[in-house]
Amino acid sequence: MKMLPPAPRHTTSRASGIARLAAIAGLAALPLALSATGPALAEEPRVATIDISGDGSVTAAPDMAMVSSGVVSDADTAAEAMTANSTAMAEVVARIKEAGIEARDIQTSGFNVSPRYARVKSSDPQEYRQELVGYRVSNSVNVRVRDLSKLGGLLDVMVRDGANQIGGVNFIVSEAGKLKDEARKEAMADAMRKAKLYAEAAGVELGRVLSINEQDHGPRPVMMMARAEFKGADAAAPAPIEAGESELSIRVNVSWELKQ
Repeated sequence: MKMLPPAPRHTTSRASGIARLAAIAGLAALPLALSATGPALAEEPRVATIDISGDGSVTAAPDMAMVSSGVVSDADTAAEAMTANSTAMAEVVARIKEAGIEARDIQTSGFNVSPRYARVKSSDPQEYRQELVGYRVSNSVNVRVRDLSKLGGLLDVMVRDGANQIGGVNFIVSEAGKLKDEARKEAMADAMRKAKLYAEAAGVELGRVLSINEQDHGPRPVMMMARAEFKGADAAAPAPIEAGESELSIRVNVSWELKQ
């Protein structure tokens, strides 16, 4: 039987194809290699800056006040405490209005009903338990006083006619926004003065302003009376109240570019 010769293998052509693909891949990767080994791009020079803060303040006499007052009522039941509190609070609000305060300047600031507990001994002398003994209702209002000459008399009326809780007196400068403009100018001038001083000492000049940031520090409410509770207080004369002055403060943070 005649044997046929084996089919030729295409080893050579297959190898040459692989070589061509490798060559193409190498050419494609060549730009990346060149860019990776080439010189780095020059960085832009950093801009020299100076950051300075300036302070400014003005003083002003308060022309208004905010008074916090209220009534706390205790009773065996919540309904009884509510009734007693509502009656007393209505009386207080009526007296506030009679003292010359308009309804728009009276605002409820808090109302709460809560159980009252007492700590009593249990069957074991070493142990205690909480026992419900009644309820407490508290109601408070914020009163804006636009005429400070009425403030002392108002506090007297509140305490004498039912209010048994005074939260405090905060004095207010009504035109604080406009008055702060002078403090802002002073703060900016202070920052510029300092910046010029530093620049001159460093042998450079101030360039353009890069940023301006304001921090408002005032006025802070002046608390003239600490929180207190009164039991049947009977004031003989209006409480002496001194408003004094409030300080309105501004701090400004400014950043400049420096000219070398």
